[in-house]
Amino acid sequence: MPRYCSIEMTIGLFALFGVACSSLAQQAPGGGEARPRATVAPLFLKVEWVRPPSQSDTKVRYSPVQENVSDPNVEMKYYGKAAKQILTTGAPGSDITPYGVWSGTAEGPFAITFKLKNSDHADLTGLANIRWFVKTSGFHVVRPVVKLTNGTLLVGDAAFSSVTKLTLSEFSLANVRWIKLDPERVVTLNSGAAAANPNGEIWAPNPDLSKVEEVGFADLMPGSGHGTGGWIQLATIEVHGKTVPHTLDTSSR
Repeated sequence: MPRYCSIEMTIGLFALFGVACSSLAQQAPGGGEARPRATVAPLFLKVEWVRPPSQSDTKVRYSPVQENVSDPNVEMKYYGKAAKQILTTGAPGSDITPYGVWSGTAEGPFAITFKLKNSDHADLTGLANIRWFVKTSGFHVVRPVVKLTNGTLLVGDAAFSSVTKLTLSEFSLANVRWIKLDPERVVTLNSGAAAANPNGEIWAPNPDLSKVEEVGFADLMPGSGHGTGGWIQLATIEVHGKTVPHTLDTSSR
């Protein structure tokens, strides 16, 4: 047999072998078809801001209340006195200036979080992420906040800003470092003598993000008032992670 025929046959055999291996790889154990690999975590909760009938005057900006959250199963929580000093802004249904909240009138730092009313909590490990629309002014940035099922409130070192328009940011919590947050003053705290280290770092040691009861955002600077001085603005917020029924985890209660 000519040499080139032998080479072609060899190449053909390798190609057939590759197809067979690929076919086997697509099959699950037992001969069934393999399930597609997950690339995103399921939706845990979504915050879409709406204008309730009690805020019918479109010329007035209101302090956000529970009725501003479209999903009745999502409860809004306030941390810091300034949390109730922020205002609603934008126009419901608008793609240019969607309805949301704005912090220019906040006289101090604050955090706002969201939780499911049925007490289910989130596992925000692995593929979990957060998607939100933010706009900022001055040196203000939006930071993620989580409250664990053991009551610990944490703020992350991830900071988001957009000075031109509301911009969608999507991020994983896997590489975020966390600092304990005082729920009354909304200032960062150390984690106690037991967590102290020679470098003087104050990062919370190994927070368990598989047990997150609340998730939201913070602005650690007071607002500058109306105008372009300094503030944050948020529209739709989505939290993607595994939902853990509260009946399956009572260890932290």
